[in-house]
Amino acid sequence: MKDKRLIKSFSNRMISGVCGGIGEYFNIDPTVIRLIWAILTFCGFGSGILIYIIAAIVIPEQ
Repeated sequence: MKDKRLIKSFSNRMISGVCGGIGEYFNIDPTVIRLIWAILTFCGFGSGILIYIIAAIVIPEQ
């Protein structure tokens, strides 16, 4: 069984690879993750930006 870990993507990277890594972890297209993240950021008064920065620091590189 493959050890499944959440890591930042190197191949699906736009800024730091957080959305690409989440997309690869859940086996979803990273573009869908990016769209959901953008919608939540604009609807949540910018809290998505803070969460993205924290995720970029906490999630390890590939």
